[in-house]
Amino acid sequence: MIKIIVDTNLWISFLIGKKISFLKTLFSNPDLEIYVCDNLIDEIKDVSSREKIRKYISENDVYETFRLIEMYCIYIPIGKKAVSPVRDAKDLYLLSLADTIPADYIITGDKDLLILQVHNQTNIIKYTDFLSIMAKE
Repeated sequence: MIKIIVDTNLWISFLIGKKISFLKTLFSNPDLEIYVCDNLIDEIKDVSSREKIRKYISENDVYETFRLIEMYCIYIPIGKKAVSPVRDAKDLYLLSLADTIPADYIITGDKDLLILQVHNQTNIIKYTDFLSIMAKE
């Protein structure tokens, strides 16, 4: 089983681009477990409610996203506090979640995370790179 964390920036990108179907494809893969925590859910709620984002997405889009999270993602409370030289301290919770699981991948578009490439056992990669890896499996 491949354990992954999808960063907030991808959830929001899929919402804005009306590409939630890409996430549905991930969710339907029986070899994947997708994890969320309170911090991640709160960040998605916060970012999706911002005025500059709301002009691109509907309330129904947000509802559908949270419905997918509820149906397909595994909720887990963070149990370990990560130690990392991450450039943006706001991202530390993702690394902590990765340590708690332990996750195989954090999928993100965040350059502050991508520059790390790896955190303990977790690879930090872009969505397109993850799709390439999955195509080879």
